[in-house]
Amino acid sequence: MIRFLGLIKIVLVSIGWPFLKIIKSIRLGRILTVILIAGVVWGGGWFYSEILRDLPNVDQIRNPPKLSTKILDKNGKILYKFYDNENRSWTPIDKIPESLQQATIAIEDKDFYKHHGVSIKGIITALVYNFKKDDEEKLRGGSTITQQLVKNVFLTNEKSWKRKIKEVILTLMVEKELSKKEILERYFNQVGYGGEVYGVQEAAYRYFGKNVWEINLAEAAFLAGLPAAPTSYSPFGANPQLASLRQKHVIEEMVQTGFISKEKSEELIATKIEIIKEKKDIEAPHFVFYIRDLLQQKYGFYDIGRLGLTIKTTLDDRVQKMAEKVVQQEVDKVGGLRISNGAALVVGVKTGDILAMVGSKDYYSTTIDGKYNVTTALRQPGSSIKPINYLLALKNGKSMMSTIDDSPITYPSKWGQKPYTPQNYNGKYMGRVTLKTALASSLNIPSVKLLAENGVNNMIDLASTMGITTWGDRSRFGLALALGSGEVKMTEISQAYSIFANTGKKVEINPIISVDNYLGESLFSKEVEEKEVVEPGMAFLINNALSDNDARTPIFGANSKLKIANKTVAVKTGTTNNLKDNWCLGWTPSFLVAAWVGNNDSSPMSWVASGISGATPIWNRIMTEILADKADEKWEIPMGVYKATVCGKEDYFMSGSEENVKCQMPQLTKETNGQ
Repeated sequence: MIRFLGLIKIVLVSIGWPFLKIIKSIRLGRILTVILIAGVVWGGGWFYSEILRDLPNVDQIRNPPKLSTKILDKNGKILYKFYDNENRSWTPIDKIPESLQQATIAIEDKDFYKHHGVSIKGIITALVYNFKKDDEEKLRGGSTITQQLVKNVFLTNEKSWKRKIKEVILTLMVEKELSKKEILERYFNQVGYGGEVYGVQEAAYRYFGKNVWEINLAEAAFLAGLPAAPTSYSPFGANPQLASLRQKHVIEEMVQTGFISKEKSEELIATKIEIIKEKKDIEAPHFVFYIRDLLQQKYGFYDIGRLGLTIKTTLDDRVQKMAEKVVQQEVDKVGGLRISNGAALVVGVKTGDILAMVGSKDYYSTTIDGKYNVTTALRQPGSSIKPINYLLALKNGKSMMSTIDDSPITYPSKWGQKPYTPQNYNGKYMGRVTLKTALASSLNIPSVKLLAENGVNNMIDLASTMGITTWGDRSRFGLALALGSGEVKMTEISQAYSIFANTGKKVEINPIISVDNYLGESLFSKEVEEKEVVEPGMAFLINNALSDNDARTPIFGANSKLKIANKTVAVKTGTTNNLKDNWCLGWTPSFLVAAWVGNNDSSPMSWVASGISGATPIWNRIMTEILADKADEKWEIPMGVYKATVCGKEDYFMSGSEENVKCQMPQLTKETNGQ
């Protein structure tokens, strides 16, 4: 009731209806008095039910409108904007140029600072103007800036006198709630400037490629003319010349209001406005949508197209573009091998930054379903999973100089399954080999034998600790897990192997640096935390084995693409037996690069050779580019690790582990070459 009386008071006082004085001054008979009172009561009831009852709460004027969420790379470059039909960024009034404020007032509401929301003079002037003019510039509204704001925030475009009454009432209330400066700020951030462009910041960016505070006076006049009829005045509409005519009219009105001189207006009219063409509005698309999902699933930011967040990410646009180019070029080279797609991920391991994410060779391709993000998809890792198994062997007391027999073996069937007979990639056997040679040369049979000793469940436990979450149903896995039968995500196996790169410390991969709201207030800021999950000495031994070119030479050769000249890089490849997935992952103390090739539909490739073709050239080119201007970086030798000469060869050991080594040099049973 108090709110109702307050509204009545605002209407009566503002419009100047001297209703109470009229009642007092008229002497009526009893019947007329009753009729008059009844009419007043009925009229008040009608006014309440038809106008005031569903009147919006004016306090909502202080709520922000729908605001776009911006995804930025690490250097502040916009990768994409998420928005719900209205692409809008909030800009404080102090950042909006005075020239744009003056141009808008000149064309929309010359008496803005004089009236209290509704301008009778403005309405009459508009009617006279529209009656006299007879060209395409004839239409002029009589609404004030405050009325336009009210209509945009609270009301629809319905043309009825009821809506107009509501507009007037709300306008008067808004003028009491907000200062003129606050009204202008909300107007500039609320109104449309053409298509999905709302607010002056997005308008300046869309038409001129600038921030609104960077535009000149001619551009300000152009923008000021758009809100009256954004579709008609759009430079991309059916009649683009109308945009220039409208700008000219704005400049003329600025002269009339005394904001600029006649000479200045002539200069502005002669100034050429450069409207930029529509640009591709998304960079690193797989990464952008990965960020959106991460914001929802991990941080609880839903409906981000309305929230006006600014998300600064770890992506490096330069590295991203380089990786995209490499993936596309290398996949195109092997198209004849029935390889249609590739992917890559680049991680800064010390901070858990994702520097590049290439989910496919072409996001926009319909022939390969390019929107499918391989870096977050479930794919079999093949032999690239082996380092976890060998790490488990170290935890169980073995050293990298411990030996194992690379010879044929068949495991009996279980639960009605066929007997399992693992095969090496090249179909050959090397006899007794060290674990270091078996891992670096990616021998299959020693890996399966190790897992039989280590235990499948123990390997799943270790992988889970390192960050792999996709092996939940343990009943699915047997000894073939040693050769990559368990599907993984590239993001998660990269997380796991970043622990090797960090010599045992787990740094969570997190590509979000900060999240700010539309006012610039911080909602989230990244903090890098380290947790030791692998003994440093064991991680070092895995790195040493996988960065030893001599150890992998028996299978891959001395000059494979797994070698990067003058750089210390640990690297592991993997190819599934059915040729559906081919991987290469490699890391230094600072960077990890993962690469994959195959087909989204899991159809087999016709041929691929780890170390020569497939994912390895992608990995090699990306890693080489990243390390090109950097000094060689070696892993520091952890406490408890030292060099010793065992079996006539010097290598690294953890304290005491060399005592269990039985010296026996490998004997080749067949000529080895190739993969």
